[in-house]
Amino acid sequence: MKTLSIDIETYGSIDLTKSGVYKYTQNDFEILLIAYAYDDEEIKIIDLKNNEKIPENLKKDILDERIIKTAFNANFERVCLSKYFNTYLSPKMFRCTQVHALYLGLPHGLDNVAKSLRLKEQKLEEGKSLIRFFMKKENLDLLTSNSESIKKTEAIKKYEDFKKYCINDVRVERSIRKVLEKVKLPESEQKLWELDQEINDRGVLVDINLLKNAIYYDNIFKSNLIEKLKTITNINNPKSNNQMKDYLKSLGVEVNSLSKESVGDLLNSCEVKKNPHYEKIKEVLDLRAMLNKTSTKKYEAMKRCMCDDERIRGLFQFYGANRTGRWAGRLVQVQNLPQNKMSNLEEVREKIRNEINTNFPSRKKNFNYDFNINSYLYNQENLSDILSQLIRTTFIPKKNHRFIIADFSAIEARIIAYLSDEKWRIDVFNTHGKIYEASASKMFKVDINEITKESELRQKGKIAELALGYQGGVKALVSMGAYNMNLCESELIEIVRAFRSSNTNIVKLWNTVEKAFIEAVNNKSIVHIDKNISFIYEGNILFIKLPSGRRLSYIRPKIDYNNAFNKSIITYEGVDSTTKKNTRLTTHGGKLVENIVQAIARDVLGEAMMNLRNKGFNIVMHVHDEIVLEVENGVSSVEKVCEIMCKENRYLKGLNLRADGFESNYYKK
Repeated sequence: MKTLSIDIETYGSIDLTKSGVYKYTQNDFEILLIAYAYDDEEIKIIDLKNNEKIPENLKKDILDERIIKTAFNANFERVCLSKYFNTYLSPKMFRCTQVHALYLGLPHGLDNVAKSLRLKEQKLEEGKSLIRFFMKKENLDLLTSNSESIKKTEAIKKYEDFKKYCINDVRVERSIRKVLEKVKLPESEQKLWELDQEINDRGVLVDINLLKNAIYYDNIFKSNLIEKLKTITNINNPKSNNQMKDYLKSLGVEVNSLSKESVGDLLNSCEVKKNPHYEKIKEVLDLRAMLNKTSTKKYEAMKRCMCDDERIRGLFQFYGANRTGRWAGRLVQVQNLPQNKMSNLEEVREKIRNEINTNFPSRKKNFNYDFNINSYLYNQENLSDILSQLIRTTFIPKKNHRFIIADFSAIEARIIAYLSDEKWRIDVFNTHGKIYEASASKMFKVDINEITKESELRQKGKIAELALGYQGGVKALVSMGAYNMNLCESELIEIVRAFRSSNTNIVKLWNTVEKAFIEAVNNKSIVHIDKNISFIYEGNILFIKLPSGRRLSYIRPKIDYNNAFNKSIITYEGVDSTTKKNTRLTTHGGKLVENIVQAIARDVLGEAMMNLRNKGFNIVMHVHDEIVLEVENGVSSVEKVCEIMCKENRYLKGLNLRADGFESNYYKK
């Protein structure tokens, strides 16, 4: 059976990057060009803008489930072609070259992958400027206008370049695919990608009333904040960093940065606390923090990408974290939503959701209105915090349905205990499950019954569990907020020492993994360790084979020796998480263990989702180790969902999983 490579160029007035492909294909969307090729045949192009017709055999093959279509980021081609043909194209008939590249540890983006593979075929650099040019309707309309202007001649020339660019993208994608096929994408990953596409296609419903009212309240609240800041500071634009820096300078405080972290350090510094204007400085910076709160901007993001049926689609990027294969968030970024800490969440939500319709029917902005939501509502937090906590609750099930929300309990801690055979930890998870208390008991040699939920020792056990399992030290504790617990450096050193001495098998696992990686690279060999994990050097890539058979990829690994520390240093090619550029990265035993544990946790989540789908459940979201199901009222139960999620994994015999869940009429945590 033939394989069909496809790349398309499109037009739509909606911003694709901010709204996503599902919203983008509504309204005035159109496909301009389709470049395609069967197997190694010549690449052809169809100019739909100039009324060229799609050949009947091509149309038939695009719609035929037996013909495999390949594309880089196949979700885009699949959704756009589904819209064009007004027929749902199943993900089963597509193969995504981007997913295959990410599986092998390559960077995002067709251009970056081609460069990383050092291919002869490279993406044309002028592509972005051509796309920008034809995203302007007036430029696109020049192609079919009756004028004979210089602008039309220029547009036609650019359009010919656009065709060459589209053809070249097929050429590059095909070349990438041929290289990647040397290491097959597991069939299980293809099936999981198909499920991912189903979830993205289904989307999740938005409470439109809550969304509109939240945006309304936020705008008024911030307008009043701006007016208040103007009154206090006499600044024209309180959101301007330069103007705010000048104002602070006038009060005797010079700052280089006004980031959240810098402001926190500034207000806690002894020097600034001695400033006679300290209270005024604190008030201004606190008000400005409310003004700049980014979480409430998610409401605007929801509005931008919500489809006509009030569902948001395309929230998840398969293999978004290409080291571990975990999903990443897109558009609204549901992976980092604020938690719900209000005790009266339901009451507050209903107040915000319904208040404007009764009290503010005109919805006119009144900047002089004393908008004090604190006393008006519940006298507990500023409105910005209230709205932040309500973001999750904007996601709702459809009519006559409810959400079942369930997540795995302490899954990473369970997996690292399983991999390292840390028996006391396994015993904890097989019995009471109180890992923070048990960890503190083990570390500080105190009876576990003496450690209460509020005790200082439990807090130390908790921070140790969160920060130290992957060879972290004092810096890891600090990044987890150790200083906020009033712990001094000597106490942090003691916590690190106590954790490692009470978890000798985990420490051993760090060393075992690092040695296996180094041995496999140095000898270009295969090294097996316990729990069916292997280190395989093949084709200038170091693969870590997981129990599921899936592989983690470390491209062009090298082992150097650091004389100063008298130890080997592992480096490989990868994408820097900060710069997003391809560079050489350094790793070590603890970090490799983290990759392995998080990858296995991802496999467990993936298998749970497949099992739930196969039992007829509709997944609308999944966040970290949590799954959100849209379930018909009166059908199934939380217990049944948790039972399916915790079904013994066929690759991880003996791993004791636990899932907890609840039902809700809106998403919350």
